[in-house]
Amino acid sequence: MLALDPVVVDAVWASFAAYLPEHGASKHPLGCHRPRISDRDCFEAILFRLVTGCSWDVAGRLGKGSETTLRRRRDEWLAVGACQYLVEEAINAFDKVIGLDFSDVSIDGSLHKAPTGGEGTGPNPTDRGKSGWKWSLAADANGVPIGWVIDGANRNDSILLAPTLDDVAQRGLLGDIETLWLDRGYDSAVTRTRLTERCIDDAVIAKKRSKGSGGATKNKPMGLRWPVERTNSWLSNFGQLRRNTDRFNAHRLAQFALAVALIITVKLVKWAKRWEQMALA
Repeated sequence: MLALDPVVVDAVWASFAAYLPEHGASKHPLGCHRPRISDRDCFEAILFRLVTGCSWDVAGRLGKGSETTLRRRRDEWLAVGACQYLVEEAINAFDKVIGLDFSDVSIDGSLHKAPTGGEGTGPNPTDRGKSGWKWSLAADANGVPIGWVIDGANRNDSILLAPTLDDVAQRGLLGDIETLWLDRGYDSAVTRTRLTERCIDDAVIAKKRSKGSGGATKNKPMGLRWPVERTNSWLSNFGQLRRNTDRFNAHRLAQFALAVALIITVKLVKWAKRWEQMALA
């Protein structure tokens, strides 16, 4: 997976390390304790878990550190908001280097497994009512995530529309949206009211099938909703997002932010390599 490409990992780590708390030399009088595992080693092990969906124990074996150490280091980084700072930096970097495209923004949800249950989960209607979670994602025309929220798998997409747009707003990007694309699950008067409240007056919402039409109605083209569908597919490739085994929303949000930062970094690395090849041609 490109998220584990050494160039991508090095680039993400260079930014992530700047947000981590500093640790001085050990003050143990005898100096006989075990040496502290480096933050870089723990970061790579956490990446292994995110990408492959393996357990903490396996992640420690693939990288370095026990599962207790990895969990403790993760919570330490969550306390200082490192993952959130990282993803904000990634979005801003993409905007400066390539440029976010707000001409066509799309929003959609994505359902996934959460076998251990916990906070922010619910019965998945597409998985025989088993425990699951979902995210609602807003993406620009390039498929770059610009806002997201998470909730239980039984939460309707239309209910998550407002908090998703509010997450876009807290980044100062809501006013830049020109056209918003939504699927037929959002087709309601409530949705239009929520859009009006947020000053979005150009929205393309797929119409629901009329009752009694059955399968005779031809499927209409999805328009410009495909960028968010593609991004959801990219995110679903991360094993720990596809089948999440954490039990708290803070941990899921940190994983999601890290995955988004990796996706954006992959895009930037590809863009840089393309221009390097053109310069050499």
